[in-house]
Amino acid sequence: MALLKKDKVKPVIRNTRSGASPIETSPFRPYLAPKLAPCMDSCPQGTEIRRVLMTVAQAEKYEKPQQEAFAEAWRIVTEKNPLPAVCGRVCPHPCEDACNRKDKDGALGINSVERFIGDWGLAHNLELSRAGNESYSERIAVIGSGPAGLSCAYQLARRGYGVTIFEAFPKPGGMLRYGIPAYRLPRAVLDAEIDRILRLGVEIRTGVSVGKDVPYEQVRREYDAVFVGIGAHQGARLGCLGEDAENVLSGVEFLRLANSGQPVRLGERVIVVGGGDTAIDAARVALRLGAKVTLLYRRTRMEMPAIQEEITGAEEEGVEFRFLAAPIEVLRQDGKAVGIRCQEMELGEPDESGRRRPVPIPGREFTVEADSIIAAISQKPDFWGLDSLFENGWIKTDSQGATSETNTFAGGDALSLGLVTIALYQGRRAAEAIHARLRHLEQTEDARLEVVKSDRVMLQWYQNALRAQAAKLSAQERLDHPWDEPVATLSEADAIAEARRCMSCGSCFDCGTCWSYCQDQAVIKPVTPGEPYRFKLEFCNGCKKCKENCPCGFIEMK
Repeated sequence: MALLKKDKVKPVIRNTRSGASPIETSPFRPYLAPKLAPCMDSCPQGTEIRRVLMTVAQAEKYEKPQQEAFAEAWRIVTEKNPLPAVCGRVCPHPCEDACNRKDKDGALGINSVERFIGDWGLAHNLELSRAGNESYSERIAVIGSGPAGLSCAYQLARRGYGVTIFEAFPKPGGMLRYGIPAYRLPRAVLDAEIDRILRLGVEIRTGVSVGKDVPYEQVRREYDAVFVGIGAHQGARLGCLGEDAENVLSGVEFLRLANSGQPVRLGERVIVVGGGDTAIDAARVALRLGAKVTLLYRRTRMEMPAIQEEITGAEEEGVEFRFLAAPIEVLRQDGKAVGIRCQEMELGEPDESGRRRPVPIPGREFTVEADSIIAAISQKPDFWGLDSLFENGWIKTDSQGATSETNTFAGGDALSLGLVTIALYQGRRAAEAIHARLRHLEQTEDARLEVVKSDRVMLQWYQNALRAQAAKLSAQERLDHPWDEPVATLSEADAIAEARRCMSCGSCFDCGTCWSYCQDQAVIKPVTPGEPYRFKLEFCNGCKKCKENCPCGFIEMK
């Protein structure tokens, strides 16, 4: 409710004690109004980011051992996400783009804290916990062990179901293993987090492609529910003459070969076409394999959808960027590609994505020579043997991940191309729906809280604190040690310092400001640290000081 100005509020006259002079008061009274922090609102997983950060940040204040706080923060994260060390490395952190602290001294390093917590959990051998003691007879099949499938399997196994994962590739992980380079996601980290899920009792059958090696209908008959998370491992074609040359690879095909350790003969000059994460990964891997790399993109750098840190890394390492260039023909000689003829472009009006549409400039063409070409413009699912699930090349589901087929659910890139964290959410959402359907439970959605923006947070109340920066390898060091991680995990001290930058937007963090401003003793401090503050409304005169001075926007008046 909007607050009225004091001169428009009808005054209430009351006495606070016998014989005292009348005191003019407002009819409004304070109440605690929890709100949604913008970081949480922008996280597809709905991770309780604020709670995680404040658990780490307030350990010393509440006399909790810091190691205990780290373990508690890890348990909070893994309630929804069994892969925090993975996500801390590969997520493009939309939560940070929404962080209110960006309007003060820089967004919080949420992703780096998540990575620290994930690595801390691995280093201390923390095990994923079950959600209860129940054990059910129903068996669930999960097709695909990418982030969506792993998330679904985890959430079902911890609820007491028997889960079998069918994975077409030799090892689990899907695009995490076969699409993301090892320098960005060390395989030891990926393996450790996957193994932890399997230790909950999940069975995995690798090298088994449902629809090819095992009929899909057989899986449907033998299991009580099916989740399909096959990803999008088929590269899209350029759509131009000559692209069927043997040395033209799709981005996903090239990365799959390279990440599998198979030899890839690229030659000295490589052209990568595209502007997304797959294109940047392909360019940087080709560079690490010894090639000189040119990346062609039909828009400008500003419109590139790839993670900005990865684009910058590619630039620093020596990838050449040619913007406003669209391929129109693959030039061939003796059946092999030797270059690309390109059309120069300019930006026109925005398209449905909001980005400006590239428009050809008549008569402006150029040629780039190459020994190999990697087309990384898009990708799609390979739905051979699963045709009944697909419509126009993609699976359609309802809001709970259910397909049109009975007890069959889906998630991840088979629905549409998206982030790892979106796939994790879709796997969890489907697991919850499967559990509800098998147990005949009604699914309800949580009430939608108001998102608290920076104009409702007292930025000046918080002390300036620069963002903690993890150690990074220089461009030359990255090229000298091409498969080492370019960025380190935060130290324990830096992780704590970064967590303490959290402003706890929309939730009380026990700063005591409301209590210190109240002259009528209407604000009651909790006896037990961490419990909510209370109001004695019979003492309150409606001065609004508690609301006006609450730094995190937790208190409202009505």
